[in-house]
Amino acid sequence: MSSVYAQANDMVMLISQDGKRFYIRLRPGHRLHTHQGIVEHDQLIGQSLGRQIISSTGHTYVIVEPSLDELMKEVKRKTQIVYPKEAGRIILKLNIYPGRRVIEAGSGSGVLTLALARFVTPGGRVYSYEARLDILQNAQANLEEVGLAEAVEFKQRNISEGFDETGVDAVFLDVREPWRYLAQAKAALKGSGFLGAIVPTANQVSQLLIALKTYDFGGVEVEENFIRDYKPVPDRLRPKDVMVGHTGYLIFARSVAPNAFPEPRPRRRVGVVEAPEEDL
Repeated sequence: MSSVYAQANDMVMLISQDGKRFYIRLRPGHRLHTHQGIVEHDQLIGQSLGRQIISSTGHTYVIVEPSLDELMKEVKRKTQIVYPKEAGRIILKLNIYPGRRVIEAGSGSGVLTLALARFVTPGGRVYSYEARLDILQNAQANLEEVGLAEAVEFKQRNISEGFDETGVDAVFLDVREPWRYLAQAKAALKGSGFLGAIVPTANQVSQLLIALKTYDFGGVEVEENFIRDYKPVPDRLRPKDVMVGHTGYLIFARSVAPNAFPEPRPRRRVGVVEAPEEDL
């Protein structure tokens, strides 16, 4: 959306007086039914963003451009999603920008796919692999709804069979046992390409860390992210009562040549004198 005016086929958000939000793609002749009356799409097309509009029952709405964060939270879900707080880190750590080629496995509900597609355009491509047809179709519908499906190539496949692409800039694994697919990821990545994964439990992280050494991935990082939202009331500023806590561990690495990262030498502890073996 590049214009200050809402145009046909734009994705817009309506905010009601009581704070409810409605996301719609503007289509001539269509209408939105809300708890506070009907809003005609034709009434919004040509309207300047940030202004008020009135529903059929006289209630006020404000029409605005939705952010990527807001769109990611509103997709139709059939699976657990990658939250925006993780997606932002994934975009940065995998070095995603226009023109990049990135593989995602699996598609899930298409939340991360949406973010990747937004950042690789123009000129880039997201290859999204998913074994289940119903999950893939839902993700594809979500991308079509926000107008980003053209940047994504969806493929129904068990990734144990490998990826079609080679020399890609990044691979992200959102699967239950990512350590089982490192050979496939390695074959698809360019030299120094970025690998990312997300898993919910610490023991999964440990298994992945062991496997990353076997398949010559270096520069490994593990992190967990939290965001605390605050109530935006000037005279009573405080955190919101509910917080999104642990949603997953993020693991990042680089595809490197064998032995590019030698094992670090053990560090001696300063001030500690080790006893001779015969005294033990």
